[in-house]
Parts: sequence; structure tokens; C-alpha cells
Amino acid sequence: MSKSHKIILYTISGFAGLLVLVAVALLLFVDANAYKSRFEAAASGALGMEVRVGGRLGVSLFPGLLVTLQDVHIRNRGADLVSAKEARLGIDLLPLLKKEVRFGKIALKNPVISIERGRDGKFNFETPQTAGALPALNLAKISVSDGTLLYADKQSGEGVEAGDCKLDVRRLLLSGGESADLMKNLSFTAELACGEIRTKDFTVSGLKFTADGKNGIFDLKPVTMGIFGGQGSGNVRADFSGAVPLYHVHYSLPQFRIEEFFKILSPQKVAEGSMDFSASLSMQGKTVNEMTQTANGEASLQGENLTLNGSDLDLEFSRFESSQNFNLVDVGAFFFAGPVGLAVTKGYNFATILKGSGGSSAIRTLVSDWKIERGVAHAQDVAMATNENRIALQGGLDFVKGRFDDVTVTLIDAKGCAKVRQKISGPFQKPVVEKPNILKSLAGPALKLLKKGRKLFPGGECEVIYAGSVAPPK
Repeated sequence: MSKSHKIILYTISGFAGLLVLVAVALLLFVDANAYKSRFEAAASGALGMEVRVGGRLGVSLFPGLLVTLQDVHIRNRGADLVSAKEARLGIDLLPLLKKEVRFGKIALKNPVISIERGRDGKFNFETPQTAGALPALNLAKISVSDGTLLYADKQSGEGVEAGDCKLDVRRLLLSGGESADLMKNLSFTAELACGEIRTKDFTVSGLKFTADGKNGIFDLKPVTMGIFGGQGSGNVRADFSGAVPLYHVHYSLPQFRIEEFFKILSPQKVAEGSMDFSASLSMQGKTVNEMTQTANGEASLQGENLTLNGSDLDLEFSRFESSQNFNLVDVGAFFFAGPVGLAVTKGYNFATILKGSGGSSAIRTLVSDWKIERGVAHAQDVAMATNENRIALQGGLDFVKGRFDDVTVTLIDAKGCAKVRQKISGPFQKPVVEKPNILKSLAGPALKLLKKGRKLFPGGECEVIYAGSVAPPK
């Protein structure tokens, strides 16, 4: 570089620096609160929502130009969308020379974010601006400390509350464009941790994950959390690069407590013991219904040495021929409380299990393996064994239509042949339980005659309906 060029460069740099110092001096000697109303008006216009600063607005210069807002509220449709005890905005100095405000860092302290989906399907953060083009965005860092997220869906009645949340986002870039292409044009790296997440059915503790997103593909891994007395982990990939979003989910929850899970379904202690759960699913779609219709994968629940309270199954089975009133589906419902059954078991009355003979049952082995195709879960190896009996389940659960798909619960013998069979059909919320098969309607003498016939022809063949991994009792 020539000497003249250096002189010109130093002159320009010095002049720019002088302008920055002048801007800084003005900030030092001007009461920022006098401009609070202007800030609120400008922010409200930019967001298309009402922005109010209930506390003071302060400006400091160290370690950089920092604007501090106390008691900030962003409102839409007459209700708070975001509120924060304190917001700190780090502003880049040089763009101020061009009358541009460019934020480098944003920090929120004790924010409460309230997201609501109305009965009309619209979210409370939607504005006329959100339907158009989005501006470009470049933020070095966003941080949230001690945050709370509230979500309510007026259509489904579901809700989530997450508390004690910490979020760190780095290198957040948005190239702009149409709002429909938001996920395609967004990139960032983030870490999220929440102390507790509550729904009306269960509580998750210690949720943590790292997220990386670029070119419409977002990876969350590892996703760890405490739930049902166990520690689960998994990963999620969401691909928004195409016309329809694609999702891949892998999750495992070893050694969770089945009694904690059953609290969702019954206040009474239905069962006790540790179980292992795992699932691998892929789906695509823009709505929950579309994702359900395209869901494929597998799920598994396995456990040993469990206890089912309220009924002595072996005693009930031994009395079955004389009482003729035992409901096999009550036992089969226990299978549904596994990997794919929460939506199913909500429609089933678990109290019926607890009205049996009293006492308890030792479940030596339980296996519940399912294959999921286009939103229908098909039983692959679903059975359990007590000390003296085996029960198997066949059929499918149609989550697209919300119905039982030819589900049969069967008491099987040592060869895997049916001894008693019972079917359940209809919608999940109002299932129809058929009477057990013809064995139930036979009179006592007829049953004895049938038994004698089997003794006369011990080599007689039977139809093996179960040949899975659950061995018969010894």
C-alpha cells in the first residue's frame, strides 16, 4: 500500500471514529428515558404489536453500547405475548453512523412467553406483517435466563408449561424472504435447558439439548430428560428443505417406573416395576394429522418381574370356566400402556382391572413390540407371562382413524394355541369389547367333554397363533 493510500485510510478511519465518539457523547449526556415513548412507537411499528416499557430505559457503553429496558411487555390482540423483567440490547456502533440500528446481542432476564392457539386455529403472535416478507437478521448471541414458556391450545385443550429455562443462541442468521420459507432461510446454534416441563398428564425434569440448524435442516442431539422415574435420551432431525417437512425421531427410556406412567391413567397403583422403552419414527407433514398419516417406524416396551395389582390373574384364569365373567381385554389393556398406548388407554377404564379377585399378579415377562406403518401400529410380538399362564395380543391400533384394528387378546397354552379368545373393536374413546369366544358360552359338562376329547387325541394339531419370545411358564 502506498503512503498516500495509507494517509487516506487513516484519515477516513479517524473521521469515522470521531463520529462514533460524538454519538457516544450524546448518549452519555442525553436522558434516554426522554426517548422511551419514541422507542415504544418505533418497536411497535416494526413488530406490528404493542410494545411497552414499564420501567426505566438506560444506556451504557461498557463493554459496548448497551441499552437496558426494565419491565418490557410485548402485547398482541390485547394480551401479553412476551414480558421480561429486564431486556438488554447490544447495539453495533458503526451502523449508527448510517442511522441504522443493528443489534449484536439480546439478553432477556426472567421472560415469560405465552403462546396460544385459538379455536380458529390462529396463534396469538400472528399479525399482518407475519404473512409477508421477513427482514434479514444477523445476531451474534441471544440469551435467556430463568425463562418461562406457556403454551395453550384452545382447539385440543392441551397445554404445556416450561419453567426455569436457560437458552443460548449463537450465530443466528435469517436471510430474509417470505415467512413461509422461514425455516429454510434460518441458521443457528443453540443450547436449551429447562428445569421442569409440565402437561396435564405428566412432568418432565431436566430437559437439555443442543440444536444446530442450516439450509433448512435442524438437528437436536442429544435430547435428555427425566420422565416416569427414568432418564431418557434421543435425537431429532427436522428437514424443512423440501416442500413438505420431514421428521426423524429416535428415543429410548431405560428402566423407567411403570407405576409412574400409570399415574396418568389411574390414581391407584395399577402396576409396579422397571421397564425399557425405545422408539424410532419417521414422519412428514405440515400438520399433526398429516404427520400421523405418514408415521413409520417401530416401538418397543419390555420388562421383567413386574407386579399387577388388584387381581390375581392365575386365580382368575383357573376360575374362568366356572365364573365365565373374566374379561381378557382388561388384561390386554396392560399391553396398551406401552409404547403406542397412551392415546388408547385414556379411553379405557383401568379401574376394571382393580375390581378382580384382589391381591396381585407376578408378571414374569412382558414384551410389547410394534411396527408402525402409515399411522397404524401392528403388533409384532406382544405377550406376557405370569407364573402359570401366557396372554398374547394380535392386531393393530389405527391412530389415523383412532380405532382398534382387529385386536384380539388370547389366553394361550404351552404350544401357543388359543384357549380363550376375545376381541376389541371400535374407536379408542368408546371401545366395544366382544364376549369371549365359544369356550365361554359352553356349559360345564360340554367343557369337560371337550377336555376328555383332547386327552383321547393327545397328538391332535392346533393352530399356533403365538410363536414369539415370551416362553411358556415352566
